[in-house]
Amino acid sequence: MSKAAIRPLVSVYNDKGESTPSNVKMPAVFSAPIRPDIVSFVHDQMMKNSRHPYAVSKYAGHQTSAESWGTGRAVARIPRVRGGGTHRSGQGAFGNMCRGGRMFAPTKVWRRWHRKININQKRYAMCSAVAASGITSLVQSKGHQIQEVPEIPLVITDKVQEYKKTKDAVTLLRRLKAWSDIEKVYKSKRFRAGKGKMRNRRRIMRKGPVLIYEKDNGIVRAFRNIPGITTLNVKHLNLRKIAPGGHVGRFCIWTESAFRRLDNIYGTWTTPSKEKVDYNLPMPKMSNSDLTRILKSHQVQSVLRSPLVRLNRYKLKKNPLKNFRVMVKLNPYAAAMKRSAILSQKIQKINKEKLLAKRRGVEGTVGFRKRPVKLRATKKDGKIIRKAKSVKQLSKRSTKPSKKTDSKAAKKTDSKPVKKAAPKPVKKAAPKPVKKAAPKPVKKAAAKPVKKAAPKPVKKAETKPVKKAEAKPVKKAETKPAKSVAAK
Repeated sequence: MSKAAIRPLVSVYNDKGESTPSNVKMPAVFSAPIRPDIVSFVHDQMMKNSRHPYAVSKYAGHQTSAESWGTGRAVARIPRVRGGGTHRSGQGAFGNMCRGGRMFAPTKVWRRWHRKININQKRYAMCSAVAASGITSLVQSKGHQIQEVPEIPLVITDKVQEYKKTKDAVTLLRRLKAWSDIEKVYKSKRFRAGKGKMRNRRRIMRKGPVLIYEKDNGIVRAFRNIPGITTLNVKHLNLRKIAPGGHVGRFCIWTESAFRRLDNIYGTWTTPSKEKVDYNLPMPKMSNSDLTRILKSHQVQSVLRSPLVRLNRYKLKKNPLKNFRVMVKLNPYAAAMKRSAILSQKIQKINKEKLLAKRRGVEGTVGFRKRPVKLRATKKDGKIIRKAKSVKQLSKRSTKPSKKTDSKAAKKTDSKPVKKAAPKPVKKAAPKPVKKAAPKPVKKAAAKPVKKAAPKPVKKAETKPVKKAEAKPVKKAETKPAKSVAAK
């Protein structure tokens, strides 16, 4: 906490949860610089000092008689178990890739388990952890339920050090509005994830407040059975308890005598520590560490010049194969090529449509059109023929009037188009279609079928069968039997 933000005095609360008239001066250690990186590093080094050495047996994997078979046996050169009469004989041994073999690089107990930590670095980390415990936002960020706690840091009278009953300790926590943090611990009790369940570490729970005292007159026995609470002596503060996990901001409850003693233990910037030899509090690099507040202050912003705004213009690269305008800039002849290609496609399309119309026997106008070509209706033998759906329908309509030779059939065909053609043009243009449609079909249809159809079948049918059928059987049948009878 910065010197500017720290308050000079702290209230002391009695065992009923009420503030007393006496106040305590805020120790200088609460204004020490907070360095989470140093706290995390020192905590990691301290945790390594509690490790227990472990290793595998130096005889593991080598308690068998085995020798390599050598080369030329079409098997690996790994040592193999001697003997016979069992499945074990001939199996690989000793190697880390073999079943029953030793591990690679077997662990040894003479590994470097522990770490030496600089004393000054440990003290710096401890000062940072204590200073962070006095900032409400950091304490809440660790998950402590301190919404109703009257003050942070929380200081209580020395009368609490004489408590010997857990009942009295619970009553005190309820009056100080700190029991909600203990309830959080009760709810968080759960089974451990991992193999620690097999090693007498089955259940885990969250951390509650830490109670720091100067003299133990029964206070440890009173608070030790409450889950989540840790008790510490102010002379032996432990970083693993004040900043568990290497994270600063644990909820601390101080007794009055322990809180007053902090200046003697860690000293100030003007007076050295009385209990640590030649030690002063670490000097912060900045008197106010709130850098964003400084930069946004009026004093700094009024001096700063306005920022330079530079517009970096980049030329947009366009693909000429996809963008035709860019292609024309690069190759002006591309426009002429494209026009000629479009014209050739249209000509091919027209020629194809003409060919199809010729095959179907339908006359129509075909030209440069965007929409599909629709052939106009035409008249043939006095009958209006529209665009047919298929070639078969066109062929049927064109052959019907030529096959019928009778005059009655011709009159029927003449009458049908007159009925259909008469009403349609009357609506659109009354005088014009009446004059043209009446005389034309009567003259053409009456004259053609009478002249051609009548004389042709009469001549051919009478002459051919009469001559051939009568001459042949008469001559042969009379002459042959007459000669044979006379001779006999």
